[in-house]
Amino acid sequence: MSADQLSFHTTIGVEVKGETWSCVEIPGSAEFFGTGKTVRVDALVDDVKLENVGAMVTGTGGHMVSLNAKARKSLGKDIGDTVEVTITRR
Repeated sequence: MSADQLSFHTTIGVEVKGETWSCVEIPGSAEFFGTGKTVRVDALVDDVKLENVGAMVTGTGGHMVSLNAKARKSLGKDIGDTVEVTITRR
């Protein structure tokens, strides 16, 4: 893994304004990206590639990547399921 990559295991689902969104939160993201603003990344979630997606701010100082219905269907997973994620800076 290079300095431009971050790998971790996490659960799908991020609490935002009292709702659970189908996203994965990136641990230590503000330090990894060097900013608290939205950034573009490539993400590998299990074996599903998400290219040039936005790592959005969580509102609590971190970042998250959204997993749309198509991505969740490809994964065969939904909110509450565990995934392995590799984030690559663009």
